[in-house]
Amino acid sequence: MCVSLTTEIIPRQTVRCQTIRRWLYSTSNYNEGMSTSDTHDHTPASTSAGTTPLNPPVNSPAAAPDAVDAVVDAWRRERPDLDLTAIAVVGRLGRVNLLLGPAQEQVFTEFSLQRGEFDVLAALRRSGAPYALSPSQLSDLLMLSRAGMTNRLDRLESAGMIERTLDSADRRSFQIRLTDQGYATVDAAMTQHTANVTTLLADLTPRELTSLDTLARKLLHHLTDPVR
Repeated sequence: MCVSLTTEIIPRQTVRCQTIRRWLYSTSNYNEGMSTSDTHDHTPASTSAGTTPLNPPVNSPAAAPDAVDAVVDAWRRERPDLDLTAIAVVGRLGRVNLLLGPAQEQVFTEFSLQRGEFDVLAALRRSGAPYALSPSQLSDLLMLSRAGMTNRLDRLESAGMIERTLDSADRRSFQIRLTDQGYATVDAAMTQHTANVTTLLADLTPRELTSLDTLARKLLHHLTDPVR
C-alpha cells in the first residue's frame, strides 16, 4: 500500500520543501516547547495534546493541498473506516526521498561518480589518515555485499581513485587506500554535495530543520530497534 501510494504521486520536478514541511506539521509534537518568537508565521495551530495532528497556518505554502492529499482523500472517501494519517506521512517521506535522490546525484555525476562510488570514497576519507580500510570494513560500513563492493572497487581503481595495497599486519589480505586523485575528488565532491543539500532544504527554517532531524532520528530508532 505505501509503495503504490509513493510511486503513484511522484512527479519529475524540482524538490520542494513544502513536502517536508507538510510532514513536519503532520506530527503531533512539532512545536512542543516553541516560544512565541520561534514560531512566527510557521507556527502550527494549537490543538489539544494527544488528539489531532497540528496543521500549518492557512497562509503557509504547506497548507496548500498536494498530490498526497488527493490520494489520501480518495481513500478516505472509499474507506472512511481507516485512519490514514500514517499513510500520508509515509507517502510524503517516499516522495521526498525520490525527489532528493536525483537532485543529489547530479553533483556526483559532475565528478564522474555514481552515488555508490562516492559513498566508498567518502567512507575512506572520513576514516582519517592513512585513508585506508579493508574491503570487509567498507562492506560493513556501507551495508553492501562483498560482491557489490568488489564491483565498486574495480571501477574506482580503474579511474585512479583508489589503490589496493597489501595489509602490513596480514599479508594474506589487502587494504583499500585513497589515491591523491581520489582524495582531491572526494573533498571537492563533498564540498559541492554539502552546498547542494543545504540549498535543497533552504526553504525550511532553522527550527524546522532541527525538528525534522529530531523526528527522523526518532523514526530511524523505532524502525531499526528490534525491541518494540
